[in-house]
Amino acid sequence: MLIAFWSFVEIANQNSKNMTGRQKVLKAVYPMLMWFAGKKGVNTKNLSNENSVPPVSFYSLKDTSNNGTPFNFEQLKGKKIMLVNTASDCGYTGQYDDLQKLSEQYKEKLVVIGFPANDFKEQEKGSDEDIAAFCRINFGVSFPLMKKSQVKKGPGQNKIFEWLTDPAKNGWNNKQPSWNFCKYIVDEEGRLTHFFESAIEPLGKEITAVLNP
Repeated sequence: MLIAFWSFVEIANQNSKNMTGRQKVLKAVYPMLMWFAGKKGVNTKNLSNENSVPPVSFYSLKDTSNNGTPFNFEQLKGKKIMLVNTASDCGYTGQYDDLQKLSEQYKEKLVVIGFPANDFKEQEKGSDEDIAAFCRINFGVSFPLMKKSQVKKGPGQNKIFEWLTDPAKNGWNNKQPSWNFCKYIVDEEGRLTHFFESAIEPLGKEITAVLNP
């Protein structure tokens, strides 16, 4: 097991750029983390409700992109949307790879959007520019990233995540992110339909089943 661990670390060091030592190790051990989470059922909760009508329209929401430009969610009508709270120094950061693959594989029907946040153990300390460079260089991320914000409930919570976690707005769900890389899916009509915790992989059967009904 120890030899396998350091083999992962060596591969990560060879293939990763613009990463800290911690980030290289996290990327190397990601497969083992996902194996452990699956075995122990850690961060694997998923919720769904495909019939609820949101009291507040999802398409009335707006945010600001990582580069400072306004982002209006009305432009996404007719597509499914996956909204993910992300971080650069998390054990689940390796999911950026599969999120990018997911966005490419299902580009005709799905838009993936990342919401960098520093809400869990200070695992996203960088600036918006640092985050964008890290994601682009190390994971080839081309899907939209929003400006770093707060996704957990409380004063200053991102308005999108306020909608995602308030039943009075989305119609049913009060589950806030339990850790980085939780995933919410909004359907083609602006209804929140699914919530997946961090350890459910972007290309896992639970999510692809939603995209391939």
